[in-house]
Amino acid sequence: MTVRTGAIYLVGAGPGDPKLITVRGREILESADAVVHDRLISQSLLELARADARIENVGKAPGRDGPSQDEINDLLVNLARNGYTVCRLKGGDPFVFGRGGEEVLAGRAAGVYVEVVPGVSSALAAPASAGVPVTHRGLSSSVTVVTGHEEPGARNGSVDWNGIAQVQGSIVIMMGVAHIDAIARALVVSGRSSDESVCVVERATCPNQRVIFGTLGTIGEVTQSSMIENPATIVIGVAVDALADRAEW
Repeated sequence: MTVRTGAIYLVGAGPGDPKLITVRGREILESADAVVHDRLISQSLLELARADARIENVGKAPGRDGPSQDEINDLLVNLARNGYTVCRLKGGDPFVFGRGGEEVLAGRAAGVYVEVVPGVSSALAAPASAGVPVTHRGLSSSVTVVTGHEEPGARNGSVDWNGIAQVQGSIVIMMGVAHIDAIARALVVSGRSSDESVCVVERATCPNQRVIFGTLGTIGEVTQSSMIENPATIVIGVAVDALADRAEW
């Protein structure tokens, strides 16, 4: 008897707009036996899955329990071992704060075929959708992408905010809305100007996208008064002011 062996495909769903999934990503999604998806993907993408496909929601929400990464890894491996072609559908790009590397390692350790299908990351798509070029000749020749998931000064924190403050060019912070005031203060203490421009993009590329602007000195208050929520991307730097018609974007 021939034993069917499955495979795991880590597919980037893009920043929000379902049309921004790649052609290869859509092909995998439409043909997969099982779709294991995160919380922040566009739910309309699931309509592309086969009618008989197994759908597993493993998304996590702030303050709510969800499956651990180890449990997700085990689910992917077990599905593949049982002959399923698995589309692991992840918001943005699987390797940009998506823990895709851990899932690749788990699959390979289990002897399962794993392929990564890159996606459009909100780290670049969110600024672009707000009319903010993160690189701009004469203004910004580099981009630094950093997680804002942990509060500056947190014990055993992994982000060197003093070092981040010293970089040139644009700074893009993901998952940082909850700590935006503390992040802004940490950057100013470390040498950035309190007048430096900041842009926050909520639900980038979606019909309900919102964009607010401020400075490192005001962005905490502006974000709170505007009731900005995740998913949101923060952009800091002179390139925020590069396009004069940003409000009309």
